[in-house]
Amino acid sequence: MPKWRNWQTRRIQNPVPVKGVWVRVPSSVLERYEFRMKIGVIIPAAGQSNRFGSRDKLSEDLGGRPLLLRTVEFFTKREDVLEIVVAGPPDEFEAFQDRFGPSLSFHGVKIVKGGSKGRWESVQLALPSISDQIDRVVIHDAARPALFNELFDSLILASEKFDAVAAALPIHGTIKRAEIEPTSIGDEDEIADSILGCETQSTVDAFRVIETVDRTSLWELQTPQIFEPLLLRRAYQQQDILHCTDDAQVIEKLGEPVHLIHGDSRNIKVTTPSEYKLIKSILGVKGERERPAHKRF
Repeated sequence: MPKWRNWQTRRIQNPVPVKGVWVRVPSSVLERYEFRMKIGVIIPAAGQSNRFGSRDKLSEDLGGRPLLLRTVEFFTKREDVLEIVVAGPPDEFEAFQDRFGPSLSFHGVKIVKGGSKGRWESVQLALPSISDQIDRVVIHDAARPALFNELFDSLILASEKFDAVAAALPIHGTIKRAEIEPTSIGDEDEIADSILGCETQSTVDAFRVIETVDRTSLWELQTPQIFEPLLLRRAYQQQDILHCTDDAQVIEKLGEPVHLIHGDSRNIKVTTPSEYKLIKSILGVKGERERPAHKRF
């Protein structure tokens, strides 16, 4: 019997169908699958999206639905996910509710005000909306709509043994540490400026390399990240978490261990327009069909 006394119970008939053949499963194996964790999900969606430009990336179309909704829909299709909380931007909360509220409410998603100080504040404000019946809390970026069941199942499996688990990718490229301040190099064309009456100077910023970093034990963090609820609540009661950029770091500050599992290279976070184009390709979403040349004018 699993140690989770309040896991959701489901009855599984024995024998079970396996590739069209009915197979009788040993009771010890069957018992493992008759119980599953009750999962609560927090999706911070209060960011400014500065690197995306003037448009709201969470509203960008992905196959006829906003990007945010595509992210949320993954969890609505999971039987083990019982609660979903989305933390919206506090300064534009009413507009956020008008834009996404009807669709999210249809899926039973609760919307709360997020934070303006950082991602950590949005999670902190959303945590009270997760009930005590939840066995594990998953936190996932609003702009990661390419999450697949294989990764999520692996995350849940690892969380049976560890209280804090995050998806991540080992870094394979060469890593350099460089100076923060760049050297700006300009190429001003005075003749062109005098003729055109405008500045045609092009510039490039160059950053001086300090050292090459050993990449052997370096990982790039992704979400989802999954946590034991009491541990997560205790971690978010800390005062010195203002500069934490992910939830695993908040746990680390508490002095508790965090474990990593291999993530998925398709599970990218959309932060720029080029990544938006890439995510459409990953999800098999086609763009608007271009009109034939003879009909463009």
